[in-house]
Amino acid sequence: MKTIKEENDVPRNLTMLVDYYELTMANGYLANNMEDTVAYFDMFFRSAPDAGGYAIMAGVEQFIEYLEGLAFTEQDIEFLRNKGFDESFLRYLEHFEFACDVWAVPEGTPIFPGEPIVTVRGPVIQAQFIETMLLLCINHQSLIATKANRIARAAQGRVGCDFGARRAHGFDAAVYGARAAFIGG
Repeated sequence: MKTIKEENDVPRNLTMLVDYYELTMANGYLANNMEDTVAYFDMFFRSAPDAGGYAIMAGVEQFIEYLEGLAFTEQDIEFLRNKGFDESFLRYLEHFEFACDVWAVPEGTPIFPGEPIVTVRGPVIQAQFIETMLLLCINHQSLIATKANRIARAAQGRVGCDFGARRAHGFDAAVYGARAAFIGG
């Protein structure tokens, strides 16, 4: 599935769709000379929705699209400069190239509480920075895929319909929600 494109047919740059915390942590890592420190981060969930025992993995494709498009624009750098970030950090971002390894459970696979479903290994600044988008992509779509899977199992072969777009929180939520429902059910 392709991302929505702007009028000039350039994919949206979602690099700055990040919690401010990720930026301050990254700035702190650089200030403490930790930019080459390798870190491992595992994503897992604590309990299955509705005490169902499992969830269905979804959202990996959108997360990969995000990783492939990570790049800080001049406007991003200037915005962060006005927020008081260190110049050395801003120079780091100007030359940012994502270099982490990412492993994920395939979409549509049942996943269970307490087990790693995504592992990120790489420079701590980069591994920290992608946390917000990782959680956004996987949590939202896996929740919908899980619900769709339970509905499909309860329907025992009968046809179901997706009417989620009419209550979705925006266009992307509708499209990615429908995608996740298809994966799960």
